[in-house]
Amino acid sequence: MTPDHNIDILISEVGPRDGLQSVKTTLPTELKMQWLTALADSGLREIETGSFVSPKLLPQMADAAQLVAHLRQRPDVFVTALVPNLKGAQAAFDAGAQKITLPVSVSEPHSLSNIRKTHVQVFEEVRAVIALRNEHFPHVEVEAGLSTVFGCTIQGEVPEDDVIAMALRMAELGVDEVGLADTVGYGNPAQVRRLFTRLRHEIGVKAGSAHFHNTRGQGLANVLAALDVGVTTFDASLGGLGGCPYAPGASGNIVTEDLVYLLESMGLRTGVDIDKLVAAREWLKRGLPGEPLYGFIPDAGVGKNFHYAGSAR
Repeated sequence: MTPDHNIDILISEVGPRDGLQSVKTTLPTELKMQWLTALADSGLREIETGSFVSPKLLPQMADAAQLVAHLRQRPDVFVTALVPNLKGAQAAFDAGAQKITLPVSVSEPHSLSNIRKTHVQVFEEVRAVIALRNEHFPHVEVEAGLSTVFGCTIQGEVPEDDVIAMALRMAELGVDEVGLADTVGYGNPAQVRRLFTRLRHEIGVKAGSAHFHNTRGQGLANVLAALDVGVTTFDASLGGLGGCPYAPGASGNIVTEDLVYLLESMGLRTGVDIDKLVAAREWLKRGLPGEPLYGFIPDAGVGKNFHYAGSAR
């Protein structure tokens, strides 16, 4: 890719949701708040604070409303949350989330495992959430995050036509954008180029973010492929924490620290300070002792020849 220095890349930090949902230890709320503050201080402009799901299923997410309220004190950060259903959406709206993401699996077996709904039931849920948003919370953005788009450990192959059909259905139901997620790390750069090209052709400006896992080492290669076809928003998780607890083998989000280095070294602006980002790992080390954190940049550093894109920090 030839860098366009007029493009800003948005990194959506999903560690507080996708990262923490995959660990057994519950990070204390006070440490989460300090971690969120550190993430915001690094220059991250969008942070997914948690998931509005039953604490019986994911006790790590029981304080989601408190975290949204905490981060809403930062006018420089766009606060997002994941919601699995209408009840969760209502709670997220009430808490003050500025954007919600609805997980919509293209693989129906994964949908049944993850949110216990068939595709027909998912469509009804999305329709209800959009109706609620339109009537009472018109300024909140709604994203459909399509999962298992590059394959599923339960179903196996997921036809690309099914992905596009689901994206079109979500756009028809009224979501603001549709993102594509490689839930189990099956994706490769050729698939990424094809699917995002088709997505942008079919739904235009509603084509949204790329959510890659590095389960099989393809994460940053897939980022480059997505950049090639015009994607400018990427999900990532500090320290590479994350994975869907209801999809076997779904480990390893791409590492935010490594992603920022890749983009900035190519001349693409992220607005994120790598040193401050790496420093934010200390809250995870303190609250999750023994939990492995990943990333090349935290270990090796940026190197003496590294320069940030745009104005110097």
